[in-house]
Amino acid sequence: MDYKKCASEILTGIGGKDNLASAAHCATRLRLVIADNSKVKKTLIEGVDGVKGVFEAAGQLQIIIGTGTVNKVYDEFIALAGVEAASKEDVKAAAAAQAPLYKRAIKTFGDVFVPIIPAIVATGLLNGLLGGLSKAFPDMAGSYLFTLLDMFSNTALVFLPILIAVSAAKIFGGNIYLGGVIGMIMIHPNLVNAWSVGSGAETETLWSWFGLWNIQNTGYQGHVIPVVIAVLIMCTIEKKLHKIVPETFDLFVTPLLSVLITGFLTLTLIGPVFSQLESWVLSFAKMLIAVPFGIGAFIMGGVYAPTVVAGVHHMYNAIELAMLADNGMNTWMPIATAANVAQGAAALAVAFKTRNHKIKNMALPASLSAFMGITEPAIFGVNVRYGKPLIAGMAGGACGAAVASLMHVYATSNGVTGIFGFLITTESFVGYLLTFAVAAAVAFVLSYIMYKDAEPAAAVSGGSTAASPAPEAPVVAAADDKTYDDNCVYSPLKGKAIAMTEVPDDTFAAEVLGLGAAVEPSEGKVVAPADGEVSTLFETKHAIGLTLDNGMEMLIHIGINTVELGGEGFTAHIEDGARFKRGQTLITFDTELIKSKGYNTTTPVIITNPDDYAEVKKAADGNVDFLDKLIETKK
Repeated sequence: MDYKKCASEILTGIGGKDNLASAAHCATRLRLVIADNSKVKKTLIEGVDGVKGVFEAAGQLQIIIGTGTVNKVYDEFIALAGVEAASKEDVKAAAAAQAPLYKRAIKTFGDVFVPIIPAIVATGLLNGLLGGLSKAFPDMAGSYLFTLLDMFSNTALVFLPILIAVSAAKIFGGNIYLGGVIGMIMIHPNLVNAWSVGSGAETETLWSWFGLWNIQNTGYQGHVIPVVIAVLIMCTIEKKLHKIVPETFDLFVTPLLSVLITGFLTLTLIGPVFSQLESWVLSFAKMLIAVPFGIGAFIMGGVYAPTVVAGVHHMYNAIELAMLADNGMNTWMPIATAANVAQGAAALAVAFKTRNHKIKNMALPASLSAFMGITEPAIFGVNVRYGKPLIAGMAGGACGAAVASLMHVYATSNGVTGIFGFLITTESFVGYLLTFAVAAAVAFVLSYIMYKDAEPAAAVSGGSTAASPAPEAPVVAAADDKTYDDNCVYSPLKGKAIAMTEVPDDTFAAEVLGLGAAVEPSEGKVVAPADGEVSTLFETKHAIGLTLDNGMEMLIHIGINTVELGGEGFTAHIEDGARFKRGQTLITFDTELIKSKGYNTTTPVIITNPDDYAEVKKAADGNVDFLDKLIETKK
């Protein structure tokens, strides 16, 4: 792989270095913050050799390249862009600053909850396994081992406010230990346990606002939103005090006042108000799920995937945690599973149906990832990109969620969906299995029916708004020497075939961009050498990248340095991303105009994935007609 070429084409696709705000990378993706998203050409980036998918999430343009490769492309990318390497945290901060207020709020909630999910998952999985074992072996429930493990299994929920408080303090830039103290205050033993209050335990007045509103001495076990709000206020106070309190007294005064002021406000105002709001949100979510005949769950299962696309799905963590704290039954998780599995099944149908090897190679692993609970590759790499699979996935998610509601499926933890979700749904195993099966089946069938590889598009002329001419009929080769062979590349031009080393350009002659041959054209027309898809159509129409159905990737570059003409003399007869048939006209060009401007029309025909072949060599000497053999390959 040519890392510099890949980086250069990505930089072009995002609108150049002036449109780049920040850049970082993770194990598999470039993570870019773009100044003006309208200048980004996703289809161009998707066609770059080495790019496996492009999507937007959390305010970032994320370009999937792959482990072991992304770091090399990134190094070339920042060198070309002239920017300094940034960390993922820097990019997240830059992206967050550009996001709307509501998205920043939802993202903040996600940032608070994601770090503590492993703790919830660990105890939740243990709880689910204990439930299954106690059913299989009833005598186990009275053993010492079961008692110990049962205590372990609910620890995270019992002390949930402390976990949330520590995580929130870290996100809001405060002292995490002071945050932990606020969480401890909210479940202090002197307060009556919230679960006991729910079972009828008596409370007393803790504080009275002028005799008009009496606050009871109830703890906040299992609550989520009040803890986050309380810690946000504490961090705001703490940071303000650090600025105004003299350094001599800062170590003593700031922690004291931060805890004193926040603790008082939390127990007398913040806690009561936001716990009530949280109760309303939880009640609304439960009400939706409980709508007769699974209608509410059907709607939520359908809209779940679009919320992932919008990047606002992190809000569900709060709902799930509140459900677990309320009665230990997370009825939201099966809805999420139905939606995730359905998107995976929709992508799987694309993998089975498409004739495009690049799409197939992307869709298959993406679908398997979704079945494991990681849906971004399937949603952004396949389903959103082709539209109809996303709709099929939404339909499957809706049907699966309805089944989950009708069969009263629930989980004993959160943070896990898909296949691994069976470990936390032991109490409703059969219902979860049916939810999984229905979501996958509906999505797969609909996606398979609805998805079609793109048809050849009408002609596109450089910026013209006039009606486009209809594509020419495919050239049909009748002679024996023109019968199609997957191991050959047939000439897309008419003219004189020459070796790549004879091309009057050092880059092409050195075969830096790939192997192949070149044609000195006698006619200004480029036709498709085989069936396939346009992976890249350059804005200046002087070059086109193709992905053939046999897996071959190629570049046809008309002339030398003709990019400098800015599109003058070139007319495209197909759109970026469109399907084409063998012999279909792709581009026409004015050879006389190009030569009159002082440019050479020699056209390299390059195989850009030569590593997939054991041998690539020129197969023609002298003049070639359209679809004569030009290049031979061996696997």
